[in-house]
Amino acid sequence: MTQTITPRVRMLVLLFLAVTGALLTGAAPASAHAALTGSDPAQGVVVDKAPTQVSLTFSETVSLNDDSLRVLDPKGTRVDTGKPSEVSGTTYAVQLHSGLPDGTYTVTYQVVSADSHPVAGAYTFSIGSPSETSVSVSDRTAGGGVVGWLYGFGRYLSYAGFIVLAGGAAFVLVCWQRGSGVRALQRLVVSGWVAMTAATLFLLLLRGSYTGSGKIGDIFDLALLGDVLQTKTGAALVSRLLLLAAAALFIAVLFGAYDKREGDEKRDLTFGLAIGGTVVAAGLAASWAMAEHASTGLQPGIAMPVDVLHLLAVATWLGGLTALLVALYRAPADRPVDTAATRRFSRLAFGSVLVVVATGTYQSWRQLGSWSAFTDTRYGQLLLVKIGLVALLVGIASISRRWTARLADTAVEEAAATSAPGEAAATSAPEKEHVTAPAATSDAAGQTSGGTGPDANGSGRAPADTERAAQLARQRAAVDATRQKRLRNSDTGRSGLRRSVLAEAGVAVVVLAVTTVLTSTEPGRTEQEAAAANRSSSASSANSDPADSASGALTLDMSFDTGGTDGKGVVSVDLDPARTGPNEMHVYVTRPNGRAFDVPEVKVAFTLEAKKIGPLPVAPDHITTGHWSANGVQIPVAGEWEVAVTVRTSDIDQVTVSKNAQIG
Repeated sequence: MTQTITPRVRMLVLLFLAVTGALLTGAAPASAHAALTGSDPAQGVVVDKAPTQVSLTFSETVSLNDDSLRVLDPKGTRVDTGKPSEVSGTTYAVQLHSGLPDGTYTVTYQVVSADSHPVAGAYTFSIGSPSETSVSVSDRTAGGGVVGWLYGFGRYLSYAGFIVLAGGAAFVLVCWQRGSGVRALQRLVVSGWVAMTAATLFLLLLRGSYTGSGKIGDIFDLALLGDVLQTKTGAALVSRLLLLAAAALFIAVLFGAYDKREGDEKRDLTFGLAIGGTVVAAGLAASWAMAEHASTGLQPGIAMPVDVLHLLAVATWLGGLTALLVALYRAPADRPVDTAATRRFSRLAFGSVLVVVATGTYQSWRQLGSWSAFTDTRYGQLLLVKIGLVALLVGIASISRRWTARLADTAVEEAAATSAPGEAAATSAPEKEHVTAPAATSDAAGQTSGGTGPDANGSGRAPADTERAAQLARQRAAVDATRQKRLRNSDTGRSGLRRSVLAEAGVAVVVLAVTTVLTSTEPGRTEQEAAAANRSSSASSANSDPADSASGALTLDMSFDTGGTDGKGVVSVDLDPARTGPNEMHVYVTRPNGRAFDVPEVKVAFTLEAKKIGPLPVAPDHITTGHWSANGVQIPVAGEWEVAVTVRTSDIDQVTVSKNAQIG
């Protein structure tokens, strides 16, 4: 039987390694969940006067250090003060030295997004007129290289360990309590705990280098490790380790004292283990929810518990599936997985699938926001692949449910067929044993003594008879076990169930790999928002001519999020000639995908803090969809003005975003 099983298991392991390697190495190393949605000065613009600061706006809050934002002159020398600060919300700025000469300047940034992923990039702007620059902006990445690959593998290993640990334990407690004494299942659950613990320690060591330099040598830098422990991700990883210590105690009880209990004691212990195990598993799932996707963006208060439910349902389904596969192939002959256990798991898996679909639908809406994001963004394309694989998995699971039903029917028929002759078998078996045992003993005595009578000591044949009888008893037990196993394996229903569960496990491996890549890929919402901001910036640069630049025409792009349904977008303010006196102002509001956004109300206000002027309100007229305009906007004096725009997307949802600009 081992020769039949081993090639299948080997194929599954090879599939696991191949898919893991292909998907993890094929993932874009710079994938991140915060995106640059605006900058001042904007990318590629030429300004008449050297700015006093450079500000960057991201799609979500980010973490900074002294080297996160850098501004380099044409020779590559830093011209910033090296102390970036938060201006407002998701906008961050770094001050520049005064008296900067004309030329092309490079802005580089490397930050950590609120959902723990690093993001980096660079762009250029010019003062006076463009010039040659020695700074390259094409290789600006974060989270790549060998360290990025290792970090991705660590994430995959932690997900897989959690699924095997939580799902395997749930399978034993809920579906097959006799499985707590099966060595193969014990090894499976313990291996999940070991994998998750090792991966968590591995990620802690890699984190500092992953979000920073990306150098192998920085992995064991204790100073970086200390910095990591002060971050949200570091706290989540440490919490995970503490919960894994509690999980170790749970495993010790589940595979120790639990198997020895009977009756009411076992029932009470089952209840206690179920409560404790659920709490620990939910805590482990929350260590991802509190530090990654769900903790930031739209509706985090709802998204985090939904994410915990999603992870628990996936673990129950796929981890239980793995445990069932091990039980079908590796359970001993005297303790095979029974039909009742497979039927209980079938019902448990069906409920888990419903939860996965419901929570996954919410997560997809939250991360995409539009139908076009399915095909226009990498996140959406990966999500389509995952949806297709899950659909395939559900289809195979339905086949497994049919095999389970056939197995149950076969068990009922066999029980009915053997109920009548049961008494005869019960009485004849002892007689058969009574007849054959002496013969075997006599035969053993003859073989042991070589056909002679008493042994040399004259003590008779008792010792030889006893030893030979024990050998034959062990042989008989081995033969019976082999026969029972052969009969069980020859059962069409059981072999069909094995094949379908093996196929499910193979697809589940691919689903997990795709999910790992998906969690480190920029969501469709932020990707489209960043693309819209870049298109707006590029369009304003392309449509401007030298006369506009000389006159000082100004364009400001600001991302907004009112927090309500359909509340995200980009507002652009064009001010011409951006000098003292009357100006013509145009306001454009677009959705994250770049389409015009016809919001109910837009208001603009100008404030000059240095001279305590303002705010000077302006109520532009609605021209057409997503376009407002106002003529004769008076700017009384030159200076660093704050331009604040209030956008209302519903009766109650509105937000004010602002940027500073030199006017006059």
